[in-house]
Amino acid sequence: MKRLKSTPKHDGFRMPGEFEKHAGTYIIWPQRPDNWRNGAKPAQKVFAEVANVIAKYEPITILVNQDQYINARNMVGPKVRVVEMSNNDSWVRDSGPSFVVNDKGTVRAVDWGFNAYGGLIEGIYYPWDFDDQLGGKIAELEAVDSYDAGDFILEGGSIHVDGEGTAMVTAECLLAPDRNPHLTKDQIEKKLKDYLNVEKVLWVPRGVYGDIDTNGHIDNMCNFVKPGEVVLAWTDNQDDPQYERSIEAYNYLSKETDAKGRKLVIHKLSCPSPIVITKEESEGVDSVDGTLPRMEGDRMAGSYVNYYTGNGFVALPVFGDPNDKKAIRLLKKLYPGRKIETVYAREILLGGGNIHCITQQVPKGNGK
Repeated sequence: MKRLKSTPKHDGFRMPGEFEKHAGTYIIWPQRPDNWRNGAKPAQKVFAEVANVIAKYEPITILVNQDQYINARNMVGPKVRVVEMSNNDSWVRDSGPSFVVNDKGTVRAVDWGFNAYGGLIEGIYYPWDFDDQLGGKIAELEAVDSYDAGDFILEGGSIHVDGEGTAMVTAECLLAPDRNPHLTKDQIEKKLKDYLNVEKVLWVPRGVYGDIDTNGHIDNMCNFVKPGEVVLAWTDNQDDPQYERSIEAYNYLSKETDAKGRKLVIHKLSCPSPIVITKEESEGVDSVDGTLPRMEGDRMAGSYVNYYTGNGFVALPVFGDPNDKKAIRLLKKLYPGRKIETVYAREILLGGGNIHCITQQVPKGNGK
């Protein structure tokens, strides 16, 4: 497979919306004891559940380190493909490639630089060398050519696209000094336009409160339901620090248009009540230098926006919260042609993300 030095924009490739047709999905198996409690056993059960849900609708591959191959193979169903591939942690949305397509249906990968959310400045784990290699390796596994974005650091969870020329990011993340400090905002935007082939970038100011692992990824805050329509993490509680962030994002998006000149339809997706780490959960995580600790009482960045849209389904994280039902009702309304599959996802949240963060779609090509 070829490593390409041109750009998707130059070659006529675009990143499709997640809601377009998939050829399949990738997940990486969790095992880091300094991030996942109790040797990652509780998290592995939830990852397996997510994989088995997705397998009902589209092909899915789980990537595992050698020492977890047999365990993972035994925990997931026969429809799930399990492939041995070295990795440091299980956030394939961020460490894996993004995929682009052209009008002929050809699929290619974009291999971004990855530095574990901040490198030696504020990175949340070390080392990350295996994860930085995943973009190229997954492209080879898919037998597609890949665009080499060089040293441009970008996590897949920090971008959303509508497939029609609009990208959405948070300034909090993309302008963080531990990502691409040598680039200005305009230079970063040009990179996005070149490698995603978009015409407009929406810069939401900040992500969800408490999302310190990722510096406020957009995929926890706002998502495209379809072109011209988004869901936004929301709270009506003015005493909640999330309120200021939700209002800020709403006001920004209300004044913006997308690349086609459309005003955005914004759906408010209420957040769960604040979720904090318990003593038991904190004590189950190994304390290791260079890894972000999980401390008792810390608030986690719980959000229903961190769902995954697949072929005929939406995989929605739920938390045993009264707002679970509200989230299900709203997504049923917004995705009438898809089954809303819920997964109790506290264990994924404890690791620093959620269902969208642990999945990466491969488009089918040309939306067919």
